[in-house]
Amino acid sequence: MAFGGPAVPYVPTRPEVLDIVFEALDLKEGDVLYDLGCGDGRIVIEAAKRYPIKKAVGIELRDELVKEATERVRKEGLEGRVEIVHGDFFRVPIKEATVVYMYLLTSVNEALKPKLKQELRPGTRVVTLDFQIPGWRPVRVVGDRSGWQRTLYVYVIGDSDS
Repeated sequence: MAFGGPAVPYVPTRPEVLDIVFEALDLKEGDVLYDLGCGDGRIVIEAAKRYPIKKAVGIELRDELVKEATERVRKEGLEGRVEIVHGDFFRVPIKEATVVYMYLLTSVNEALKPKLKQELRPGTRVVTLDFQIPGWRPVRVVGDRSGWQRTLYVYVIGDSDS
């Protein structure tokens, strides 16, 4: 289900908010992080730099952002740990993920529910910035202490979606 082009406007996660994002993501050794609509790749790149995760995958539809993110991965020397996929996150498989990050609109989160339930294993964490997944219960809500008034919602497949 594509929305006839990018489903959301490009609004990057502010650098000042990254610490709280990573607190909510709670990345562990061996995790596989997927960022749906990764923009310039800042979340997946920073995750691979900060944590001993197995892999980080960013999915982005916009050509110019895919090029920018791919170049940033190369400059950081993270080609073996970070992959930027040029595609529609509604169509790209995400079943390998143990953690999914989404900074998307509520309507897009709603549209993604069937994909998340179908492809993700029980126990997979889904973290959204600012916009909840309608009908799902977050297992944790992380409030922003950076002054940017942001909220992260942490969901767990098998707990939040039932």
